[in-house]
Amino acid sequence: MLSLVPQLICATLEKVLHKVVAMDPASPALLQKVQGKQLALQLQELPWRFVLSATADSLLLNQHNEKVDCVIVTDLTTLQKLNDPSQLTRLIKQDKLQIEGDLQVAQQFSSLLQHLNPDWEQQLSQWLGDALAHKVAIAIKQLQLYIQTQLQQLEQATVELAQDELALSPTQAEMNQFSRDVSQLQARLDVLSRHNAFRQE
Repeated sequence: MLSLVPQLICATLEKVLHKVVAMDPASPALLQKVQGKQLALQLQELPWRFVLSATADSLLLNQHNEKVDCVIVTDLTTLQKLNDPSQLTRLIKQDKLQIEGDLQVAQQFSSLLQHLNPDWEQQLSQWLGDALAHKVAIAIKQLQLYIQTQLQQLEQATVELAQDELALSPTQAEMNQFSRDVSQLQARLDVLSRHNAFRQE
């Protein structure tokens, strides 16, 4: 029974994603940027890894451990802290957050989810009538704005992580200087070694 849980979660959320994407006429252009790419999220509290995939006309959600473009590994508590970019490097150093693969893929999926703009009111009016559909649509837009804000913060955190990593990596000039320093040190060691050998003779 437990093995059916991730399938049920994926099937339910995938239907929601499919409907949301279908309600946005601009979604094909948004999906084109991530088509064929996969982003995985592994929460340490759960034994399953969920994978978000993009096709030409929809988003798919499934569960597998095969290779993907980018993997985010964290726990629920840390996931809530990702809205603070200043904490990102610290969380990685404390092994509370791991990002493996292409950071740009995480940014692209974040951007896609931020820019999806389904026409909730039109869809709801078919079921609830115009007045109630308008009120519900306002509430949904407020929720959507909150989610977009969180996603923007995650994207900013990802950008800052990439910048931090680049800042930590030596430049080509620094690598060349290091190589020259090592060569000079080796030459000095050789001279000292020969001088020592000569004195011992």
